[in-house]
Amino acid sequence: MDPPTPLPSLIRKKRDGERLEDAEIRSFVRGVTEGTAQQGQIGAMLMAIRLRGMDAAETLALTQAMASSGRTLAWPPAWHGLVVDKHSTGGVGDKVSLALAPALAACGCKVPMISGRGLGHTGGTLDKLESIPGFRVSQSPEEMRHILARVGCCIVGQSAELAPADRVLYGLRDVTATVDSPPLITASILSKKAAERLSALVLDVKFGGAALYPTQESARELARSLVEVGAQLGIRTAALLTRMEQPLGRAVGNALEVLEALECLGGRGPPDLRHLVTALGGVLLWQCGMAAGAEQGRERLARALDDGSALGTFEAMLGAQGVPPDTARGLCAGTPAQRRQLLGEAKVCEELPALQEGEPWLRVHHEGTLGAEGLRELQDALCLGPEPPRDPPPLVAETILPSEPAPGRAGAPNKPR
Repeated sequence: MDPPTPLPSLIRKKRDGERLEDAEIRSFVRGVTEGTAQQGQIGAMLMAIRLRGMDAAETLALTQAMASSGRTLAWPPAWHGLVVDKHSTGGVGDKVSLALAPALAACGCKVPMISGRGLGHTGGTLDKLESIPGFRVSQSPEEMRHILARVGCCIVGQSAELAPADRVLYGLRDVTATVDSPPLITASILSKKAAERLSALVLDVKFGGAALYPTQESARELARSLVEVGAQLGIRTAALLTRMEQPLGRAVGNALEVLEALECLGGRGPPDLRHLVTALGGVLLWQCGMAAGAEQGRERLARALDDGSALGTFEAMLGAQGVPPDTARGLCAGTPAQRRQLLGEAKVCEELPALQEGEPWLRVHHEGTLGAEGLRELQDALCLGPEPPRDPPPLVAETILPSEPAPGRAGAPNKPR
């Protein structure tokens, strides 16, 4: 074990723009994990990293130290090459994980998806799933393995045993205004993925007015960091840069997004949601060798949505994670009204038109807490322009792949079509 380095000297070094050695980074992470580092010191280091940055080697060392701060998962040899996951940097209305995990499992992958809660203005996958009565996001590594063997996928919260350093840093980033630091984001995401012992990973890095990064250029910097560090960790990693200038799909809100994800799992739902689910899934199926290319992977995943196998897998996952069988069956086979009844409905539902009269453009569900001023602000945001809207640009703007093959691979794949 490396001898501990006094934290103030490390903070000072990074504050002054110097490079941290691997042993110094391990010493900092050990202090975070063991509780010897004070919160003020951790916050100061986070801000120093946010302002001064980290080079690729520092970011890799931070990721490895955080991954090694706890337990790593182990999978049966028969699953080699099939363990995959997806991560999104977060957006408004992003319910992709709810449809993608069971669709990938229906195609033969093993998906131990470790998800998070809302960070900043973005919604969290775990919050959405907990709107389903009985759903249990806390699963031990042994329980995860059992669910994967039975169902093929699970969506869980971060266990206290996996990357415990990240649990501390993740909680402090939101209150120290360091959420948007590329090295910290890279280490946070990939430390958990490294602990999962993944074969392949696809990242949905969003940019635009409702995303963490406003421009494609700034999102590209993060995507390249994630892809290159992921490759150095031995994970086949790709990133899709996707636009977040408007909500994904039509529904925003935990239970409402579950309902929309169920539509997608049934082969229906908003076209933009289906497009992103199949694009991300297609790249993953290609990365783990289950499809000849990204387009073939997209077609295979679309079939899983259309033939009912993805929806059946989602129902099995609900049951395996604590949802009563009647509830799981009702959500996956019931009518829209039955689904809404099972998830619970808001006390108030108000419809707002774009004009004083006409069809509603916005339906607001709330518990009576939205006052007249809030309604007026929403109403004022709805307006008609003089010209028809232009066709939106493609949802997926760019695909980022590693510049070099990941360790243990025969060669780098061709760029997806």
